[in-house]
Amino acid sequence: MPNLIRPMCLNPLLQTLMAISVCTVVHANTPPIALKTTNNIVYPSVDHDLGERLPPNEAIKATEIADIIEASIRKQYATSLALRDAHPKAHGCVRAEFKINETLPKNLAQGVFVPGKTYQAWIRFSNASRDATQADIKSDARGMAIKLLDVPGKKLLADAPATQDFIMINHPVFFVNDPDRYISFMQDINSDGFLKKLHLPFALGMKGTWIAFNSKSKISNPLQTRYWSMVPYQLGVGTERQAVKYSARACSTITTPMPHAPHPNFLRETMQSDLQKADACMEFLVQPRTSNAMSIEDSMTEWKEGQAPFYKVATIRIPQQIFDTPDQNKFCENLSFTPWHAQLEHKPLGAINRMRKVIYDRISQVRHEMNSIHRSEPY
Repeated sequence: MPNLIRPMCLNPLLQTLMAISVCTVVHANTPPIALKTTNNIVYPSVDHDLGERLPPNEAIKATEIADIIEASIRKQYATSLALRDAHPKAHGCVRAEFKINETLPKNLAQGVFVPGKTYQAWIRFSNASRDATQADIKSDARGMAIKLLDVPGKKLLADAPATQDFIMINHPVFFVNDPDRYISFMQDINSDGFLKKLHLPFALGMKGTWIAFNSKSKISNPLQTRYWSMVPYQLGVGTERQAVKYSARACSTITTPMPHAPHPNFLRETMQSDLQKADACMEFLVQPRTSNAMSIEDSMTEWKEGQAPFYKVATIRIPQQIFDTPDQNKFCENLSFTPWHAQLEHKPLGAINRMRKVIYDRISQVRHEMNSIHRSEPY
């Protein structure tokens, strides 16, 4: 991405907006819509029964957004290692075990949530800012991306990787849900013109701007932070399928105090220090939708826990380990995460997820091609 205008030139709200970027099975009565993008990717069909709606030209707009991001990546990283467009700064990739509860109610025991089963996994923790050098003490959105390994069953993507990804940040909602606003935002944030960047709040609208501003916070330890999927997913297939969201939180409520004079990479250092001493534990939660008033397409409105409780379905154990090594950091950089690395039972839902299929695939392809790295999934 182009270098961001320095903070002294912008007010805090505009700084926030500039730091954010993007970052099938259907019901028998819902025929698939074989829309294709310019890269010949079949665009996701919509599930009308679960409440999905396809706006006009959404697939075209997803491709346009991918074009904008690709051009920006190629410009910014023309002479250096190409990083992710969003979440380029990792605090580390850690090995983990994802153990499903021994017993689960039938409506939650779907897809990868097989009672008693344990998956090996990789988890990448990150800052959302497109500035990979940004100090960790600055307010930012934080990411947690989980990749389960050796996952059986039919997959959503044609190349059928044996993995299942869950992508979350430490905020419950996304800052945009309309393809037109999304593309306007991406055009503004990737423009070299100062006036275009001043237009960012207008591109997002009042609610989107408010969400973007409030999605940034300070944290003291990625292992103790709560994360949300922001957008919904299908759970199950056929007439029993339902819409859900995901979350992850620490098993303990004990928190690390914020350091007084933190190193720019103190979140990595804190994780490394903790995992050299002991295992870490997190809970993985599922939130079933309890009312059709909880929109599939509106990723800007939270499903309130008081109306739709979260249920623990798995325990994530991150064993004691040393992860900050050159080989493991390189491995981490070469990983690709997308919600479309998924079983049929976990189909991503809603406009943001549909566009992610096109955008994430393009960014991953471009990054690996620029770095002369073969794109593959771990086993």
